[in-house]
Amino acid sequence: MEKNILLISFWLLTLTIIIPSSPGNAQSSCNGPCHTLDDCAGQLICINGKCNDDPEVGTHICSGGGGGGGATLSPSGGECQQSGTLNCNGKAYPQYTCSPPVSSSTQAKLTLNDFSEGGDGGGPSECDDKYHDNSESVVALSTGWYDGGSRCGKMIKITADNGRSTTAKVVDECDSRNGCDQEHAGQPPCDNNIVDGSAAVWKALGLDVDVGVVQVTWSMA
Repeated sequence: MEKNILLISFWLLTLTIIIPSSPGNAQSSCNGPCHTLDDCAGQLICINGKCNDDPEVGTHICSGGGGGGGATLSPSGGECQQSGTLNCNGKAYPQYTCSPPVSSSTQAKLTLNDFSEGGDGGGPSECDDKYHDNSESVVALSTGWYDGGSRCGKMIKITADNGRSTTAKVVDECDSRNGCDQEHAGQPPCDNNIVDGSAAVWKALGLDVDVGVVQVTWSMA
């Protein structure tokens, strides 16, 4: 009996030495798995089971500001992940702090916007604090592509499926994080892949403004 107890004790001691202790206090970095805020390192927060930038704090630890427009990449590569949800008038809208990577032919949805005073956007354009006539070829870009204003005043080339192309100046952000308030004229957050163009842009592309949304590609001009 005493011999058996000694053998069991020796066996348990051997297991303790061989099997490493669980890293209970280990914290995940960008896109690492998480269940609570404490599971993420530094200023990262747990969003949909993965550690990511905190949109309220405005951290860009997981997002780069280069040609990709600050997109947060998933482990499978290339995709911008939803950062939260905004409930507006009983409907839930996704929020994004990033957009898909910018390339020489970036897929996007072209929407129609009135940049004039009293138009769709509420206040003046963010880049120059001015209103713009509908005859001007101007656009607003989704938050990730707007990239904190780094593309303000720059020209982009937009190409429609009909083969026609035009250039337009970036003057505003199509906010993918906030909306449904006075500042955004009651409109919900933009999708993360929007080029919001003036009537002049639509006309130059030979598109019907009554359609409202069309698939296009864009690149820096």
